[in-house]
Amino acid sequence: MVELVTAENKLLHGRLLRRMFEDRKAIFVDLLKWDLRQEDGQERDQFDDSWAEYLIVTDPARLDHLASLRMLRTDRPHILGSLFASLCDGAVPSGPDIREISRMCLSPRHRGPDRLQYRNLLASAMTEYALLTGIRAYTGVADMGWLSRVLSAGWRCEPLGMPRRVGGAMIGAMMIHIEPDTIRRLQVSGKYNSNVLHIEEIEHSVAA
Repeated sequence: MVELVTAENKLLHGRLLRRMFEDRKAIFVDLLKWDLRQEDGQERDQFDDSWAEYLIVTDPARLDHLASLRMLRTDRPHILGSLFASLCDGAVPSGPDIREISRMCLSPRHRGPDRLQYRNLLASAMTEYALLTGIRAYTGVADMGWLSRVLSAGWRCEPLGMPRRVGGAMIGAMMIHIEPDTIRRLQVSGKYNSNVLHIEEIEHSVAA
């Protein structure tokens, strides 16, 4: 199951969010050695505010964090627009119907085929959420390894500029288009799991 966690329901998912932030520290700070803010064994930054939304792959039996990603509105401060705008050859894509994906995190407690399954669940939930709410595209900043995995999933994806070396890694900006045939594309590549997204309540529309 993939939970959508927002400002409206985050109080119901306090333990799940805490586990997610702890796993983010374990991956991004401890393993990858990113220079990120951390506190109380958790990794959070200025974009983990009340506007941030999270898709969290959850163990339904233990309600534990298995994998997750963060979605940020692009008509508000976000990573690409605020920190890496130079990765775009043109203007940074933004608008109420575009979200930025960041902090994709797979729990370090799991290995092997489970990790691929969790990535597929996140891809499926991203697509379902976008089609339900009118999101037409996702943007993101990633290293070349992650970019290649996105392309292999079957998304219609376009680079927003030439990759550049930042902090010893080659990173680039991209846009993933969500269209009526996106589910079919993911099905062809074997990356889609149907009806995985659990939404307790959506009180706002993307176009509002």
